[in-house]
Formats: sequence, structure tokens, C-alpha cells
Amino acid sequence: MEKHQAVVLGSNYYIGLSTVRCLGKMGVPVTTVDYNQEEAYGSYSKYVTSSLIGPYYKEDPEGFIDYLMAYGKKQERPPVLIPTADPYVEMVDRYWDRLKTVYLLPDIPQGYLSTIVDKDRLYAMMKEGGILVPETLEISEDNLYKKVREELGYPCVVKPVDSHSFVKTFRKKLFKVQNEQELTEAIEKAESRDLKVVVQRIIEGPDTNKYTFDAYVNASGRVSHCSSFHLLRLYPNDYGASVYTEHYYNEDIFDYGKKILEDIGFKGFAELEFKKDENNGRYYLMEINVRIVNFNTLLEKIGLNMPYILYRDLTGNPLPPQEVRETKNRVFWYLYEDLWAVRGYLKSGEWSLKEVLGSLMRPKAPAIFDWKDLRPVLKYNGMMAKKIPKRLFKRNQ
Repeated sequence: MEKHQAVVLGSNYYIGLSTVRCLGKMGVPVTTVDYNQEEAYGSYSKYVTSSLIGPYYKEDPEGFIDYLMAYGKKQERPPVLIPTADPYVEMVDRYWDRLKTVYLLPDIPQGYLSTIVDKDRLYAMMKEGGILVPETLEISEDNLYKKVREELGYPCVVKPVDSHSFVKTFRKKLFKVQNEQELTEAIEKAESRDLKVVVQRIIEGPDTNKYTFDAYVNASGRVSHCSSFHLLRLYPNDYGASVYTEHYYNEDIFDYGKKILEDIGFKGFAELEFKKDENNGRYYLMEINVRIVNFNTLLEKIGLNMPYILYRDLTGNPLPPQEVRETKNRVFWYLYEDLWAVRGYLKSGEWSLKEVLGSLMRPKAPAIFDWKDLRPVLKYNGMMAKKIPKRLFKRNQ
């Protein structure tokens, strides 16, 4: 039994649930922290030692941090703090120096994670290092429409700097615009909600041109554990989250990804998302995620238990380095959202029914289902039984 507590922020989504399972299976005592017990289905896992309900971090950020600090100070040893969703990452990053006095966190400066998440600052940093990123224009630039027309071309996308706030407001990750009028309307929509956006060239190609490099950078600043993956289906289509992803060794991005993370001084877990341009065959860095990712269960299945790797490194007993460079026949599958994704792909013709059915024959790493830990599954299914009819009704209106 491991001695340090792991405090997992957010168990109302399958990323939190998979984090709990990855730690609990290895004998780590796990505490979950949420603000609403009703939807925190991950907290029902048999691997949870204690489940806490604290202040809502958005309504009372100081109260939330005070709550975490008070809990951490009660523990015999400093707990490992693991945020599993972007809003928790932002909150922890904002109070990093304070939280570090009680919790075990990677040795990076306060505010560093926000720099990586902010697309403007990330792209500027990448350009300085000679890393390919999509051509992007600030909406405050002189002659914006002329530059969009000549440098980016239509269609193009209007993307947020703060993805989480944008998705919460508009229920989509970006606006795809076909002409100058639509560009104006998209910018005005974002500005009316005080959301900062940029205009970006579309990297041509289907969703299957997207790949990720997932890695843990240890306390010495070296990539110690890593592999690459191939995104097959996203929801929403084109610019959504991965709902059907395969393990795939992509030698074109493997060492490239390692170098990027080590050069920028990152520490902890990170995922680099690349898209291969259909026209020139080059890989563009689209974004960097700095939390445990959607297909965490797939990472575990191929031998990279990222939450436990992080836990062992931060508690001073790191695991031996491991790079998975051979492709393993396993896919991540989030059944619920993949059903909606497939609906869109069939409609667009990007996937045929035969291709979809064929893809489902492969060994899977499910997002939620686990025979050995059924309580969260039953809780989740109960929630979905209420939500799905409402969603179908809205779609049919």
C-alpha cells in the first residue's frame, strides 16, 4: 500500500474515473474532490478511499483552495494533487505556489500551465523554436480581412484562446467560416461574450490525419514514459474530443514530441496533438493538453499508467523509464459519444457503415465499463437514462 494520498480533482467525467482506477489498482489511497455528488459517478469506484464535496471552484475559488489546503494539512504526508479537467488545471495553476506548500506538484513555476494552454502564447513559443503551428492572425491586426483572404484563405476557423470558456458558452470548440461576412459574425459573437479569439488557417485533411504524442516528463526534465496514438473518430466531428482512438507508433512525431517537451522545460504529464496537412504532408502542432487525457484507459492497457507514473515520480520513487514504440492492437472507445460521432461521419460520407462495423471488432479499452468496478458504471448508466431522451427530443425539435 502506497503511503501518500492522491487527491483527484473531478470525478464527474470518465477521465477522473480512469485516474481513480489507475491509482487504486496500484494500492494508492485515493480521495476525490467534487462540488456536486449527484453527477460524480467516479467517486462510486471501489478504489476511492474517501469522497469529498467542497465549494464550487467557479463561484468560490478562494473557498475551494482553502478547502483543499485544510484537507492537505490534515494528512500525515503531503498528498499528490491531480486535476483531471481543464478548469481544475487553471485553478491549481493560479494558486500553484500556495498549494505547493501542502501538496506534491511538478516543479514548474506558477502560471506556466496557463502559458501552455493559451494558444496565443503557445504558438509564439513554438514559432521561436521552429515548430510548425497553424498560421494564425490576431483579430486586432491591421487589414485583418485582407490578410485572412491572402494568407489564410477561406474557409478558415475562428478559435478561442481559452477553449474551456468558449465551449461552455457556445457548445463547440470553434467557428468555421466560409467568407468575410461569416468571419465578422463569428468575431462579434465571441466579443459579445468577452471571449478572446484568433483566426486560423485550416490544416487540410480528415480527422484521421490527427495524431498525439503522450508523455510524462520527470523531475529531471526528461521524457521518461511515452507513446503515440492515432485519432480515428472525434465528437463533435472535425474539432471535437477523441472518442475512438487507436494505439499507433508514429515515428514522424515521436522524437519530435520528446524534443518539444524537453526544450520548453515542461514537467509532468502532457499530450501534444498534431495534424498532418493533406497537401504538404507535414505535421502541425495543434495544441498541448496538460492533464490526464480522454483515452487514459488505453494508455494503461499498453503499459503506461500515467497517473501512477506521476504519483511515483512526485513521491520520490520513480518507475523505470519506458517508451512504447511498437504498435499494439488496442483502441479506446467512449461508446456514448461515439454513437453521435458515427452518425455525423455516416452523414458526411467520411466513414461507411462497413468501415464503422469493421473498426468495432478490435480489442478495446472502454472509457467507463469495467467488470471489476461496476458501481460507477451503474451510476453513469442511470444518469444517461435520464439525459439521452432529453437530448433526442431536442434534436428532433
